Amino acid sequence: MTTPTYAQQLLSLLAHTSFRLGQFKLSSGGTSDYYIDCRTTTLHAEGGRLTGYAILDLLEANHIDAEAVGGLTMGADPIVSNVATASAWRAQMQPAAPLLHGFLVRKAEKAHGTGRRIEGFCREGARVVVVDDVCTTGTSTINAIEAVREAGMVVAAVVCIVEREEANGRPAVEAAAAGAPFLRLFTAIDVRAEHLKQLEQK
Repeated sequence: MTTPTYAQQLLSLLAHTSFRLGQFKLSSGGTSDYYIDCRTTTLHAEGGRLTGYAILDLLEANHIDAEAVGGLTMGADPIVSNVATASAWRAQMQPAAPLLHGFLVRKAEKAHGTGRRIEGFCREGARVVVVDDVCTTGTSTINAIEAVREAGMVVAAVVCIVEREEANGRPAVEAAAAGAPFLRLFTAIDVRAEHLKQLEQK
């Protein structure tokens, strides 16, 4: 029997833990008959491990060369920690595997101290991956991309765990990414289908 990939295991957990059917108001102002709260999975002990390795596999499969991973607080926060930690574990087993450090993008610059908007890894000219949990309109992802560029870093790729495939989401992110690939682990349709399959199996 073939061992499920990290992504397959993550999809199963997302469908069980993070997906809900009903009537929900979205941060974009729209409404939906389903809601996906990825944080209940990315902050789950096993979900965090799977998230880190699934994204590393996605980056490797797409030949993305980067030094760090980061995104807008707070949806990206656990993803960043998960990927950075997974990269360190993988490097212990595979010395040639790259380390991916982490950074977080504040929604606004600090009003005290250094006044930085980016916390953690930040080096001019570095190639980085911008991550987010769910992409609907892409607003939070685009904010992170803009902050990364303002800091002098280069966007190597953009990754979201779940893409809702709204009409304007992907085009807006791709325009902001300016040629960097926009990758996803799953679509909302994937998560919904897995959720319904699990309900049928109960």
